[in-house]
Amino acid sequence: MNEETGPEPEIQRVEGFPLPEPEQTTVGTEPLRPAEMIRLPAKKNPVLQQLLANINADEDLHTLWRCQNINAVDRLGMSDHGPIHMQIVVNISLRILRMLLAAGLVPAVVTNHHLTNEDAEVVVALASLLHDVGMSIDRVNHEEMGIFLAHGKAMELLDGIYPTVPKRVIVSETLHAILNHRSDGHPQTLEAGTVRLGDALDMAKGRSRIAFETGHVNIHAVSAAAIDSIEIDDGETKPVRITVHMLNAAGIFQLDELLKKKLKNSGLEPYVEVFANVLGESDKRLFETYRI
Repeated sequence: MNEETGPEPEIQRVEGFPLPEPEQTTVGTEPLRPAEMIRLPAKKNPVLQQLLANINADEDLHTLWRCQNINAVDRLGMSDHGPIHMQIVVNISLRILRMLLAAGLVPAVVTNHHLTNEDAEVVVALASLLHDVGMSIDRVNHEEMGIFLAHGKAMELLDGIYPTVPKRVIVSETLHAILNHRSDGHPQTLEAGTVRLGDALDMAKGRSRIAFETGHVNIHAVSAAAIDSIEIDDGETKPVRITVHMLNAAGIFQLDELLKKKLKNSGLEPYVEVFANVLGESDKRLFETYRI
């Protein structure tokens, strides 16, 4: 407990995909709090391990995340857009990507650029962690503004990891995913569609924590608070099954206004099935199962 900032926020854990334990890390001269450190399963991907080390040592990147969260939460009363959101999105996106790869889908960096599945993981990780950097400037058109900030930052983070040609490919594919994570975007790659869906799936009740604590109670916060948990498993008819457990029917707003719109035109529609159920007895009469 920190008397000035309150309790440390909890990282949302996706069922079946535990996060590795954090190691002591510093940015500049100050140690990162656990909630600020990025943790992801990278043991089987040495390149992703190198990228992760660069990310957790980048003071400028962590400052960007704090700036975008100030704009989102303090100034606009929106839900969390800081390092916790980044942590959740990158882990969800990587889980979905790996499930799709296991089902035989081929990422764009392999098909178009003759790179590897491990390089596709780098694209998804980078795009997930940089997708909201434009929010450090403004909410309006943050996707477009974000690609300019993300370009230089991605080049820095990949410096020394890739030679010139594959580094340019990775950065270009990352920027495509960032630009098209918006609801009206049209991802043209498996990697971009995965990031778009991963962003939408950070909708559980923890996402509304900051909004409620600061007194910003609106439909976004209320509907997020209604989402109890999300499970990502192998599907019955499709490679990926997403199950959303809701405490009450207010969570339907998250499904209709966020998840449904992000899944549509993502390119992942043939491979993802979404189900939702309500845990609250008083709301069960409204519907038994909601399906997208």
